[in-house]
Amino acid sequence: MNRGPKPTGPTQRMLRVGELVRHALASFFARDEIEDETLTGAVITVPEVRMTPDLKIANAYVMPLGGDRAEEIVAALNRHHRFIRGRIAPSLDLKFAPDLKFFVDDTFEEASRIDALLRSERVQRDLHEDDDQEPDSD
Repeated sequence: MNRGPKPTGPTQRMLRVGELVRHALASFFARDEIEDETLTGAVITVPEVRMTPDLKIANAYVMPLGGDRAEEIVAALNRHHRFIRGRIAPSLDLKFAPDLKFFVDDTFEEASRIDALLRSERVQRDLHEDDDQEPDSD
């Protein structure tokens, strides 16, 4: 039996659980419970958490305030992923707590790159070239 095209992208459940994990991580990071010199004093934001379809893995995209030492901080979080999982699991209210994997969130960097491209002389020239052309009067 064909049920039509498979949905692409995350399901509502994946999005809901991702938000649940994101909030739990943000609360955990605010408490500063990890004893690691790399993380001492680091203010870490969690813009997004993407869940795998089976909800077993949470890919958390994080960024330290100011973006300083992002790779170093993500490496430290990945070293402590089991500890973090154990600390946030009670607040998740899930049958199984997902395994955590941390990544540097590069969306701001990517947005800046795209903005710079759009402001470049070459793109501006192409945009103004279209303005200079007169519409056909046929």
